[in-house]
Amino acid sequence: MFDGLKDKLDSFRSDVEESADAEEADVDAEAEVDETEAEIDAEPAEPTTEDEAASDSEQTSDDDSEDSPSRLQRAKAFATGKVVLEEEDLEEPLWNLEMALLESDVEMGVAEAILDNVRSNLVGETKSQMASTGNLVQDALRDALVEVISVGQFDFEERIAEADKPVTIVFTGVNGVGKTTTIAKMARYLEERGYSSVLANGDTYRAGANEQIREHAEALGKRLIAHEQGGDPAAVIYDGVEYAEANDIDVVLGDTAGRLHTSSDLMAQLEKIDRVVDPDLTLFVDEAVAGQDAVERAQQFDDAAEIDGAVLTKADADSQGGAAISVAHVTGKPVLFLGTGQTYSDLERFDPEALVADLVD
Repeated sequence: MFDGLKDKLDSFRSDVEESADAEEADVDAEAEVDETEAEIDAEPAEPTTEDEAASDSEQTSDDDSEDSPSRLQRAKAFATGKVVLEEEDLEEPLWNLEMALLESDVEMGVAEAILDNVRSNLVGETKSQMASTGNLVQDALRDALVEVISVGQFDFEERIAEADKPVTIVFTGVNGVGKTTTIAKMARYLEERGYSSVLANGDTYRAGANEQIREHAEALGKRLIAHEQGGDPAAVIYDGVEYAEANDIDVVLGDTAGRLHTSSDLMAQLEKIDRVVDPDLTLFVDEAVAGQDAVERAQQFDDAAEIDGAVLTKADADSQGGAAISVAHVTGKPVLFLGTGQTYSDLERFDPEALVADLVD
């Protein structure tokens, strides 16, 4: 999962190592030259005229002025067995990293945030000459990625455990991204943690929607609440809540019709569901492989009908990782789950630190 992005991050680490090692070799060469010059200066000098002495003094002053603070800092650090990473060491590798992130469908603002964090964590950093530059880069990447990916994270299971029952979760998103299958996976996920659930089909306009979700409900042994095609979605989910209250069911999982944010009628339905049902959580579902499109849609849905988090399906088929990296930072709402396969058990809690460890370690 996200192997393409992992390879690009590895390339950045190698680029910085090569750049820093080259600079270290230059500083080492300068140090050897300085030692040689010092030995020559220590040899007895032939008498000079006053004019020649003045000229030599001026030349020495000019040479000293050419030593920038950066160069002096490097020389001083090198003399104590350390090497300093400077902006110039990172310029080309950071450019390559930016291109790699954008090619991996990371949203531009997110890519810039990652670059800024990496730059601030590395520029001016000192390391012993025996230490690995790669370790410094790895730590800087880890910190930068965790910061952008972890935005808005909360403990989903803790939220379910502490909420008054029944907990109502409504799933939204565009057509064909796997909302209904995700609901079935969520029912299994909750069951494995001791929570009962009922499914409510608020997708009342799509032909075959009742049949599709009913197949999942029967396979999982769950009750399905559904109305005839063309019914009121809010009424269906409300009935699901009433059924859960009457039968001590812990969680109501409400499906909704796939829609675009530009569909005013369907967005009005979401607003009505919010008003009538007042769900505890609204989760946006999209495909990880949709990349930038998924990020843009998450932002649009959050603007139109506020979401609490996202579920990204088909993460196992995504080598780029752009949506997983970007959604939380762009919307301020966390990615909570990844769909990683075709079976009901293929729903994983999204763990930013574990993901980043897999990408950079």
